[in-house]
Order: sequence, then C-alpha cells, then structure tokens
Amino acid sequence: MRAVIQRVKSASVTVDGEVVSSIGPGLMVLVGIRESDMEKDLSWIVKKILSVKAWPHPETQKAWDVSVTGAGLEILLVSQFTLYARLKKPKPDYSKAMGPTQAKDLYSQLVEEVRRQYGAPERVKDGVFGAKMDVALVNDGPVTYIVDSNDPDA
Repeated sequence: MRAVIQRVKSASVTVDGEVVSSIGPGLMVLVGIRESDMEKDLSWIVKKILSVKAWPHPETQKAWDVSVTGAGLEILLVSQFTLYARLKKPKPDYSKAMGPTQAKDLYSQLVEEVRRQYGAPERVKDGVFGAKMDVALVNDGPVTYIVDSNDPDA
C-alpha cells in the first residue's frame, strides 16, 4: 500500500460539481492499493498516517513534534489507483494496482480503521471510491511524504 501524505491548510473533493468532502488544516492522503496488499499493509499505512510528526509544538515551537491526532486536525483520504502505475511505455500500466472490487473493500477498511484509531471519526473524511474526482488542496509548507508498506525503511 502506498500513501502520499500532505500537510494542508485545506483540501476538498468534488464529484460531478458537488463538494463531497472538505477539511481545514490537517492531512490530505492519497492511497494506492497494490494487488498483493493485505491487512498488515493497511495497519502499517494507518500507523504512518496517524503518527507522522508534521507540525511544530504549539508551546515550544519545536519543529516536527506533533501528529495530526495530537493537533486535533482533520484527515481527508482519497483512493488513487494510479499511484501504482508503471510508465514503461507512453500508456500507463496499472497491472500492479489491485482490482476495483477488492480494492474498494480494503480501502473501506482503511477509512474505518483510521476513524477508529483516531478516536474522533468526524475528523476523518474521504472521497468517493472509483469516481472521477476533482481534488483541491492548499499544501502547507509544502510538506509531502511518500510511504509504501513494501518499502518500510523509506
């Protein structure tokens, strides 16, 4: 499982001209699911999302000291199978991405697990799986991390 985690001032997802999710300050996370991903990959990604220290401490201003949960901020999760595209030819190859039926189930589990572990489910939003989405964000920093459960030391 791969995630692009971005610290944002705001982010939103629009489908067919209607805003379906939006957040203020927090994390915008694009999630790609590989054909071989399992629950252990999901658990690893959830831990990374919730624990990454992306904000300064409010009192000491010590950089990289507070997580999204510690700051009480929001999370917007968006499924994005193109994170597993291979560009060997001009036309992208998506054969490493999990098929839509299985991926939808695993992505739904991921959303529910982030909500459960955060402990404030109303602060965790998501897009519409499989829909053509317009994703807007104001990256704060910019701060962007890429993590992959297949490369846990990266």
